[in-house]
Amino acid sequence: MDTLIALCIGLPLALLFLLRYLRRVTQNEARARRMFDAQDLRSATTKGMHPQIDPARCIGCGSCTTVCPEGDVLAMAGGKAVIANLQRCIGHERCVEACPMSAISMVKGSLIDPGTPRLTEEYESTIGNLFIVGELGGLPLIRNAVNQGRQCIDTIAKRLRHKRLAASIKNIYDVLIVGAGPAGISASLRAIEQKLSYITIEADEVGGTVAKFPRHKVVTTTPLEFPIFGKLDRTELPKEHLLAFWDMILNRADFNVCADSRVLDIRKSQPGVFCVRTATRQYWARTVVLAIGRAGNPRKLGVPGEHLSKVMYRLIEAEHYTNKRILVVGGGDSAVEAALALSRQQGNEVTISYRGQDFTRIKRRNAQLIKESADRGVIETIFGSIPSEIRSDSVALKVDGIARTLENELVWVFAGGAPPHEFLDKIGVGCWTPNSGTPHP
Repeated sequence: MDTLIALCIGLPLALLFLLRYLRRVTQNEARARRMFDAQDLRSATTKGMHPQIDPARCIGCGSCTTVCPEGDVLAMAGGKAVIANLQRCIGHERCVEACPMSAISMVKGSLIDPGTPRLTEEYESTIGNLFIVGELGGLPLIRNAVNQGRQCIDTIAKRLRHKRLAASIKNIYDVLIVGAGPAGISASLRAIEQKLSYITIEADEVGGTVAKFPRHKVVTTTPLEFPIFGKLDRTELPKEHLLAFWDMILNRADFNVCADSRVLDIRKSQPGVFCVRTATRQYWARTVVLAIGRAGNPRKLGVPGEHLSKVMYRLIEAEHYTNKRILVVGGGDSAVEAALALSRQQGNEVTISYRGQDFTRIKRRNAQLIKESADRGVIETIFGSIPSEIRSDSVALKVDGIARTLENELVWVFAGGAPPHEFLDKIGVGCWTPNSGTPHP
């Protein structure tokens, strides 16, 4: 009797979930077909990792189209999964995990930002035994940084086991890690696991750019897996939770970090040995891992008046700003999230200026929220606009070539971070140059 009751309850529920799943797949396919007919499938390559579909293996189940946090990277067309909007892909890899036929793999995009370090598949730079992990290597997402930090240390441990490099210097580390953000922390914990002697040097505070995110910002929508501690199995992880995790790591006696110490130079002092210099001392190491990110120095607009105190490049506490006329410049997630946060504060009038014609690079949730705010008149969005001058009480814009003036008291600029080109050049790391497809120096 109990079995019969369970079947009577379970079968209708299973059927309901199946129907909902099929409806979602059908809707995705219809949307992809409309985009295809309108020739609006944006499948050009991208800079980071992105999915590649093997049509011979794809059975058209549609699983990949329903799991992507960005919403419309993949879709169904003609009974097969297709790329619908590659520009939105930031490498979550959930489509790979969801495919029952292993028809999807992640590949590296062929577009490369000028100044991006040239790396091998093992994240080794043009300088032997100097590795670069995290966003500086051209791949976003905290999860990618965490995974790269772990994988890089595994490579180093394997090399050192097979060939222990001799050195005449005492107190030499197996690995020196520069940067204590997600990639650096992951590398540090893996070094502990691999029983390597190491030290981690951080110029600012442990946590990297995560520590500078706005309050309550969701920093990842994918579970993170750290060495020693295992998986942080949450689908959404706010900034405060991740910082609490950093604090727990700091309390470990074997977490060897030197904060508030900026690395000034890295040189090979003898074959197989790096000399790493800070303002106060020198360190020696057999290998070096750079995990310094890209956003240490905010990219400037280069317009008159940008030096004014009303111009800022980072928002931590939106609650501190009320009853202000505010301009936010930028079209990425940071700009949109800042505009949304500021618009929720009492009396603020918020405008967001973006040179593009649509927010094509932001997360699906942010795209929905900014559209809703714009439709309600809470935030004014000005596309095709570029600031030409910042004044004490206003900002001059060029909107599709036409001059416009906005009165305001505050300006936030989110134009990304300027990669540390000078530092990379100084230590001799080869990078990609514009148009040439060849590294320098």
